[in-house]
Amino acid sequence: MGDKPERQQVAMAWAVHAFTASGIVLGFLAFVAILENDKTAVFMWLGLALFVDAIDGTLARKIRVTEVTPNLDGTTLDNVIDYFNYVAVPAMMVYWFGLVPEGWETVTAATIMAVSCYTFANTGMKTSDYYFSGFPALWNVVVLYFHILQTNPWTNLVVIAICAVLTFIPLKYVHPFRVTDWRGVTIPMTVLWAATTLRLVLIPPEVTTEQKASSLIFWLWVLATLYFAGLSLWRSFRPEPDQAD
Repeated sequence: MGDKPERQQVAMAWAVHAFTASGIVLGFLAFVAILENDKTAVFMWLGLALFVDAIDGTLARKIRVTEVTPNLDGTTLDNVIDYFNYVAVPAMMVYWFGLVPEGWETVTAATIMAVSCYTFANTGMKTSDYYFSGFPALWNVVVLYFHILQTNPWTNLVVIAICAVLTFIPLKYVHPFRVTDWRGVTIPMTVLWAATTLRLVLIPPEVTTEQKASSLIFWLWVLATLYFAGLSLWRSFRPEPDQAD
């Protein structure tokens, strides 16, 4: 009986690890959807993977998985899954769906894969107040914006090049769940962004950009986007917390 609480805690810790690992399955299903030329399914699977990634860290800290299962590094597990879902799958989308000009597909996808290695190996990727330092390899979000805004291949190529350069420039990018600045606004804005993104992804591909732009959903999505961009820029030019005094 005395060991029962400990066994339960170990079981819960392994359940959290399994939940984290489910993200790679969702990523694989997104990869399969690419091969089936189903963009909507790709974004739905990636969205589910993003949801798993958003909450598994909180669960892991609550269960104290590092202490309970010291032989399994949850951070490494999370990074492996994130690289696949945030980098490899979007790079394949760029290549497979021709999101950049013809002839640039391979070099662009390879660039995404290569520069993102720095992101995941960078020990200073997060600031002391949990902002990301440098573009955090959110290529899944980048290709999502390409899809919703229906940007042309040359625009996409320029944006990808800029993001690749920003990987090495220590501008700050908000983590919607861990950053405490404006958290009371950030959480509702995150929910708004997720809900409007889901609606926009489900719009049939034959609907034009102009029709999307005329909808309330689209402009609410833009509002949420501008909020995150503004918060990130504000933090980028504010002194580090330990230097503020």
